[in-house]
Amino acid sequence: MNLLGARALAWTMLALCLVYLLLPLAVTLLVSFSPSAVFELPHDRLVLRWYERIGQLDGLADSVVLTLEVAVVATAVSLGLGTLAAIAVVRGRFPGRGAVATFLVSPLMLPGLVIGIAILQWFRFLGLREALPSLLLAHVVVVLPFVVRTLVAGLARFDFALIDAARTLGLSYGQAVRRVMVPVLAPSFITGGLFGFLASVDNYPVSIFLTDVYHRTLPIQLLQWLGESPDPTVAAVSSLIIGLTIVVLVIGDRLVGLNRMAGL
Repeated sequence: MNLLGARALAWTMLALCLVYLLLPLAVTLLVSFSPSAVFELPHDRLVLRWYERIGQLDGLADSVVLTLEVAVVATAVSLGLGTLAAIAVVRGRFPGRGAVATFLVSPLMLPGLVIGIAILQWFRFLGLREALPSLLLAHVVVVLPFVVRTLVAGLARFDFALIDAARTLGLSYGQAVRRVMVPVLAPSFITGGLFGFLASVDNYPVSIFLTDVYHRTLPIQLLQWLGESPDPTVAAVSSLIIGLTIVVLVIGDRLVGLNRMAGL
């Protein structure tokens, strides 16, 4: 195969992958504007009926507030813990450093249901049965790998001699870290925080084991609505979540750049 044929094949495969990944999102968006009360395509006109009905959904506000609270707290805690863990992995010289680094990102390699069952059993062993603390701790486990992965990559490229240089100019160690290292690592903080936040908001397989009737995150609430009254209102809510994801990516592009977010 010549070079032109290889490039054509590569672009064709890329286009097919994009269609495969984006088609379900496009279908969800189209269904949310359907005039019919059932999930059907195609339709001859677009209506906003199901978006207007979102405000009538029972429990929506509570689930959205809970989801955002858990995501914000889990992301903040993960940024603190992840920064300390990343510094230890990059700067530390202790046996098993590679194993520790792999362990910190291992939740990304395991099925969500496995993590959810393991966390549920561990919390039951500890006697922790309240839904809200369980969700917060579990979502830290979900978010932490995103933060650690990006910060380890950022710290690996950081020249720690800059800290020593700043200290020779009269700054304390804490001031040097705040004025030198933090600004340089800001893209890693933003990238890890944004992706971790989205992972928490969208998490279903871990949350399903830890919610109760009074504490249901938005993905769990969507599943309940889908079982009780499957109409395009669920698609409308899902479309808003897709919109939130796009907004977060745009913010990340403006602050950091998509290439740096992707590690390119």
